[in-house]
Amino acid sequence: MITNKNRQLYLKRKRRIRMKLKGTAARPRLTVFRSARHIYAQAIDDETGQTLASAGSTEKKLAGDIKGMKKAEVAEKVGQLIAERCLAKDIKAVVFDRNGFIYHGRVAKLADGARKQGLVF
Repeated sequence: MITNKNRQLYLKRKRRIRMKLKGTAARPRLTVFRSARHIYAQAIDDETGQTLASAGSTEKKLAGDIKGMKKAEVAEKVGQLIAERCLAKDIKAVVFDRNGFIYHGRVAKLADGARKQGLVF
């Protein structure tokens, strides 16, 4: 259960990370959001404020593939999918934004999946 104190600590980490990272058109910011059940990733160009590519575990394209998988395995599939979409738009390098989450578990698996597909960060 997320308490108000935990939420405040999460937002503090998120702000601290975002002060240091900035995505450009050549090297967008790959941001991750994870909920209790799902995980999402977006490649964002901060100069124009546009989302260049996105992927999530709620997509119908992944629905058949992820049935019965563990959440960490699903995160890796989402990482591979976001990497494919970025590479299709000639985005080869990104800045990884863990969005206040600890680089561990599902967040790390998503990053590993993206790296396996050829995304550089």
